[in-house]
Amino acid sequence: MEKSYWEQIAPNYESEIFDVLQNDKSKKIVNSIQSVSGSSKTVIDIGCAVGKWIPVLSPIFKKVHAIDISAKNLIIAKKKYHQIENLSLERVDMSSKVSKKGKFDVAICINAILTADLNKRDLFFKHMTSYLKKGGELVLVVPSLESKLFSHIVAHKWNIDKVKSVKHTNGKLALSEIRNIKDGVANIDEVPTKHFLKEEIMLLLNLEGFLIDKIEKVEYQWNTEFHKPPTWLKEPLPWDWLVTAKKK
Repeated sequence: MEKSYWEQIAPNYESEIFDVLQNDKSKKIVNSIQSVSGSSKTVIDIGCAVGKWIPVLSPIFKKVHAIDISAKNLIIAKKKYHQIENLSLERVDMSSKVSKKGKFDVAICINAILTADLNKRDLFFKHMTSYLKKGGELVLVVPSLESKLFSHIVAHKWNIDKVKSVKHTNGKLALSEIRNIKDGVANIDEVPTKHFLKEEIMLLLNLEGFLIDKIEKVEYQWNTEFHKPPTWLKEPLPWDWLVTAKKK
């Protein structure tokens, strides 16, 4: 997902993009953020989009700095939260060179590392690490590749949303899709999107100098995956990975 995509989607972000905050019924992410919060601490919201997490962050941190790749997203966030005094906003492309960096006590990054480009993801991780002080806390949520594959298997086995009626792709496109899935890249609304294995995200954070506190599932209902999930389809549910970690 590139800058042009986010600029285009910004006016309809609320209706087009999956709302993690709203769909995390267990409140695992909010609880994880609260556990590392403090009235004297600063936090950076990396990939804030239109600022859904700002109302969660601003009452429990001294200062909130929210960054996003999309200027249009930030305009919307500024309009919505102009009354919040401890908030600052900045346009930053985490997948390119970041010239101005602060150091924060806590970083949250909720489903923002989505680009299919490996080099851009590597830069994102490095910049994310550099924004944190030594001993700083990270709350990270990423799409789960295991969940994506599980949902695909369920859809095909029980023909949910009539998936089997979809025309087969041609040879070249099929090969491209196979290469993508081997790299953890699967389409969301026809947009190539990076998904992560549990062990993969653990390794990436370890290599960036993080000590992982916990990694767990944030589960969602099946209607977040399918338009018409059958009533018998219960657990196991689809999920994202939630990681809390500390910078060494």
